[in-house]
Amino acid sequence: MSQEPEPISAAERRALERDRDALRAARAADAPAPQDSDQAGDRGDAADQSERVDEATHIGVRLAEITLRLHEGERAGVPPVDAVGVGSTVTVRFPDGDRATLHLARLASDRDPTLVTADSPLGHALLGHEAGDRVEYATPDGRETVHLLSVGEPGPENGR
Repeated sequence: MSQEPEPISAAERRALERDRDALRAARAADAPAPQDSDQAGDRGDAADQSERVDEATHIGVRLAEITLRLHEGERAGVPPVDAVGVGSTVTVRFPDGDRATLHLARLASDRDPTLVTADSPLGHALLGHEAGDRVEYATPDGRETVHLLSVGEPGPENGR
């Protein structure tokens, strides 16, 4: 990715904000009670504490990534509409005729299946293309081609 802050779509922002809120809640729910740290325990307690520390570290790292991405996205301005870039909303048609509106994101989210990361095969292949282009990308089953119908918010004829 470039050194400049990359735009963020409204869908990516919403998904990351939901992820952030869920992580904050998980961190608060897993905070040790005051008596937890004062009691000596057995090996099972030590292993449990080690897992809690690992999970807390993972949560902290993910929260930092999300916070940075939200801040960068705010600084970057609006997503491109002339050619696909990070933050773009695109509508594509797959070979079977199915259409999908996708949001090209830098960070993935389990909470929004319409986010496609820019480093995924489809996301990477779409970068720089314009509406009307046919874009080929690799799948586990071989090469696939999508038709890029629009870049930017979908119109009624392009959305799902």
